[in-house]
Amino acid sequence: MKNKTTDTTAANAAAKETTLDDLGHSPDALAQRKAELLALLAQTAPELISDNQLNVAKLQELLGEDRVGSEEHYELSWAGKTAARREIQKTSSHTLRPDANNPAQAHHMLIEGENLEVLRVLQKSYYGKVKMIYIDPPYNTGNDSFVYPDNYSETLDEYQRRTGEKNEAGFLNKQNLWKKNSKESGQYHSAWLSMMYPRLYLARNLLRDDGVIFISIDDNEATNLKLLCDEVFGAENFVSQVVWQRSKKGDSKLIANVHEYILCIVKNRHFALNNGNWRLPKQGADQVLEKYAELRSRFGAEHDTIRVEMQAWFKQLAQDDPRKAHKHYNWSDERGLYFAADFAGPDDGRASRPRHEIFHPVTSKPCKKPSTGWRWDEEKTKWAMAQNPPRIHFGPDETTIPTRKSYLFEIDSEPYSSVFYQDGRSATLEVEELVGKGCFPFPKNTSVIGDLVKLVTQPGDITLDFFAGSGSTAQTIMDLNIEQGGNRQSISVQMPEVLDEDSEAYKAGYRTIADITRARIDKVIAKLKAEHPDKTAKLACAHFTLAPSNFKVWRGDANSAEALREQLQLFQSAEKQATGTEDQPAQTAMLAELLLKHGLGALGVHAISKPTDMAGATVYRVLMPDNTLMLLCFDPYTEALKDELVQAKPAQVVMLNSCFVGPKADELLSNLQLELAGLEIGLTVI
Repeated sequence: MKNKTTDTTAANAAAKETTLDDLGHSPDALAQRKAELLALLAQTAPELISDNQLNVAKLQELLGEDRVGSEEHYELSWAGKTAARREIQKTSSHTLRPDANNPAQAHHMLIEGENLEVLRVLQKSYYGKVKMIYIDPPYNTGNDSFVYPDNYSETLDEYQRRTGEKNEAGFLNKQNLWKKNSKESGQYHSAWLSMMYPRLYLARNLLRDDGVIFISIDDNEATNLKLLCDEVFGAENFVSQVVWQRSKKGDSKLIANVHEYILCIVKNRHFALNNGNWRLPKQGADQVLEKYAELRSRFGAEHDTIRVEMQAWFKQLAQDDPRKAHKHYNWSDERGLYFAADFAGPDDGRASRPRHEIFHPVTSKPCKKPSTGWRWDEEKTKWAMAQNPPRIHFGPDETTIPTRKSYLFEIDSEPYSSVFYQDGRSATLEVEELVGKGCFPFPKNTSVIGDLVKLVTQPGDITLDFFAGSGSTAQTIMDLNIEQGGNRQSISVQMPEVLDEDSEAYKAGYRTIADITRARIDKVIAKLKAEHPDKTAKLACAHFTLAPSNFKVWRGDANSAEALREQLQLFQSAEKQATGTEDQPAQTAMLAELLLKHGLGALGVHAISKPTDMAGATVYRVLMPDNTLMLLCFDPYTEALKDELVQAKPAQVVMLNSCFVGPKADELLSNLQLELAGLEIGLTVI
């Protein structure tokens, strides 16, 4: 893709940054990281930077010899790591082609395509915007098939197969693309690490500064994954390796392995702590408080009666009912439902524990003290007694040791535990109800993913799953939006891996894993719309396919006069031969690509386009993040069109070079550039 840009104002800063490489290829992730590092050094130690170059000798001098590593140092290394690092530097000219039946606007999106290439394509529009990533990658059990090249010297044909282009039958060539990584392989762990490394690196770029990634894994690669994440995210940003017990028993000649892990890593610990909740509601607490509110409305300030009613209600609950875990919350006062909790000091042998007098409010006599003294000092005790109602609970007289009031509404949440049990079979049943029995083995529980989402996200946040599988993460987000009335958004990426013909999924009519993903999402949407019509009017998922660019890409290796002439002739029009259909015009595909590569997001999801007619031409109106207007037009240019464009007062206009036709095409373009520049309107001509 080749473009010419004219910008004259600060308001069009984003348009100013639109360059040949920006629109033609995805950003170079490693180059971006280097630029960030240089900017950070320039701010914190400007003496190290001169002419945008780092003075390594000065850096070593500043750090001191004890902080400069020797040639031998601790690091994770594997066969192919250098080649895997080169994958990070590769850019992509690919785009996301919207499905012809996409809704005009949707909160969620499903992308079919090889996930490394999709991550590259997403960099421009979603860099630093994703709050949470959850992935369930191949566990490398010895039976997994996943994308990894035997070497990194690819032919064009190999590259096109790997990046999502399909064969004549419309499917990816599984035999060439997907390889079984058996334990007998000489590079068994290396192949898996080479597959994961560039994906995690690019995923990190997409996270917000307070973003979090959760990764499911088992013992096969848990150790390597932890070390890999330490390298990509920094060891200081590791949060926990959560143990998920998926079964109560298992068969084994040695030890029954009934667990797996969820690694939790933040992009930046400081931002994650300051901007995150990191607590979950206590199970059953909300329902207990609802019951209490009902009793308060019936009995008002008759707190003794309310206590009796609460005790009777707790007693009739089943032992495994999560509400019963809060049965000790049965006292009531004007502040709320509380538990009379011990506030004696810990038995740590300290003689200096507070032992001040606390006087009974009825007898006015000093109350009995615990043998270990009070947990609170005298100042806090006076504060608690001065509250209305007091935050200290007394017995009938001074012979009973006072306790503190622990209100359920104040402590109805708790930290996420690093060990939990959740039967994995429930996820299989959930999926089978939607897509058919035996169609997708070992799916992930939406309840487990849901807790992770609740733990770290807020309404409006974007979540990403680039090993989408059966679509568990997408369903989780949609279910949670109904439950909490929020508007979290999900991006799901799934490779259209061809199914074996003897599989249950193939017999059920599915042809690729992505078909299953799409079917589940569609059926979840239909189910939620039927069950909650008042909450789901706007519930929709837009579908996209990884596809080659709609525009020609300038060849940088044209090093002869003849090759350069061929390139110039080729670029008389930047767009390729129209590949649109009656259902989806080529303009829609070009519009989607331009919005994505301008950093505005996916068409109909994060970039909402409203076509309008201007002087007989179709013009697409898009609101940019700074609330200014971008206009895009692919129809022939006329003077009348120019007048309407000027009247609309956009911040940016985007047109194709082929829009300017006739013997005076260059003159028309020059005049338009001058006039728009005079009005401080940016113009990008592709």
